[in-house]
Amino acid sequence: MNLMSLTAVELGKKIKSGEVTAVEATKAALKQIKKLDGTYNCYVTVDEEAALKEAEEVQKKIEAGELTGPLAGVPVAVKDNMCTEGMLTTCSSKILYNFKPTYTAEAVLNLKKAGAVVIGKTNMDEFAMGSTTETSHFGPTKNPWNQEHVPGGSSGGSCAAVAAEECSYALGSDTGGSIRQPSSFCGVTGIKPTYGTVSRYGLIAYGSSLDQIGPVCKDVTDCATVLEAIASYDPKDSTSVKRESYDFTSALKDDVKGLKIGIPRDYFGEGLDPEVKESILKAAKVLEEKGAILEEFDLSLVEYAIPAYYVIASAEASSNLARFDGVKYGYRTKEYNGLHNMYKKSRSEGFGPEVKRRIMLGSFVLSSGYYDAYYIKALKTKALIKQAFDRAFEKYDVILGPAAPTTAPKLGESLSDPIKMYLGDIYTISVNLAGLPGISVPCGVDSKGLPIGMQLIGDCFKEDNIIRAAYAFEQTRTYERCAAAKAQD
Repeated sequence: MNLMSLTAVELGKKIKSGEVTAVEATKAALKQIKKLDGTYNCYVTVDEEAALKEAEEVQKKIEAGELTGPLAGVPVAVKDNMCTEGMLTTCSSKILYNFKPTYTAEAVLNLKKAGAVVIGKTNMDEFAMGSTTETSHFGPTKNPWNQEHVPGGSSGGSCAAVAAEECSYALGSDTGGSIRQPSSFCGVTGIKPTYGTVSRYGLIAYGSSLDQIGPVCKDVTDCATVLEAIASYDPKDSTSVKRESYDFTSALKDDVKGLKIGIPRDYFGEGLDPEVKESILKAAKVLEEKGAILEEFDLSLVEYAIPAYYVIASAEASSNLARFDGVKYGYRTKEYNGLHNMYKKSRSEGFGPEVKRRIMLGSFVLSSGYYDAYYIKALKTKALIKQAFDRAFEKYDVILGPAAPTTAPKLGESLSDPIKMYLGDIYTISVNLAGLPGISVPCGVDSKGLPIGMQLIGDCFKEDNIIRAAYAFEQTRTYERCAAAKAQD
């Protein structure tokens, strides 16, 4: 039996029943990493010794009856922008090449409380800035479906690791689609919860008003289970929301009768690959056949989402990344003349081209004379986009569309044209601007054999609706494993 081909919940049941131990599960994940990660580069750090030690401790607690949750003993990978005490946390950047935090991110702590075993940190676009996981200082991650293609980004390492079965599930972060788009490209399921549902404490910030941590898994059941484990109110995070309920698994019902689903016409126009369009509309038809009510509508303001997002995110990034100066931690240039020269050289040598591009853009839109013209205008646009979604959710329970306009592009294609890369986020960005929950579910493959993901968007704090719709759709098809995973059987 290949333990890594099981979903996280299935593996958790086997550990709970005593068929398998947490140590055996961890060893299976580490074995898969050794076999495949030289090819796919999903991980920046793998701490074998700490993972096996943690697995032994978790196993003792399971046997003592202290840990009874569905994720106890199951190996997890964490995106490398979440702090983990004593374990390298680099944001895939040279400037943090040697940074070991003294504390652990709240979302990761919540997983540890549930008995999860952290095996390592996954590769990502540097400081989460990118859509392909090619801007990483540690080299690009490759798509396990076809290693000539990108896995998406910025959580490409997490999504590729789940697809290649190098972990049972993973954590990613989503600023403008960074969980949903790579999930679509890698044929896995990823959910971005409502802003404020999962604590951002310990998440190294890119765009503070947009970032949200979420799970990347093989199926919807895993996603709901993991989200239940990591979601909590956290007084250490000023944007954390105290919710009435953190129960997401009760939405796992194969029933969409009467569920109103809106399909935005704006999402199916120019720029959408015909094969992606066909696959998404087929998936919508499946939900209709199961009793959902489908209706097309105009969402409006879609074309303003990308410019508004890049102004706001870059402005917040230029402010957030000011702390990386070569003084307190991380990389410091070897030769310098005085303090200012040390700042300049450390930042010039430590940051990659994409990060520099966004810092410069952010500093420009926040500068005197341009603040009103760009930044304030972008914030007003953000408010209008939220209003457009509010109007839509007065009529619909769920909005259905593609997660990305195409399947995964080839390595090197997007980096040569940053604007093209930015346009790849067109369907996911407005969800972050409005703080809404969204899920990407695999719904087919194109003629090149690359996965296609359907995105379901819900109203604030209505994750139940998207989980229900995604679960009902998922019951009509089997999880497709990539060739890299099948080859290990």
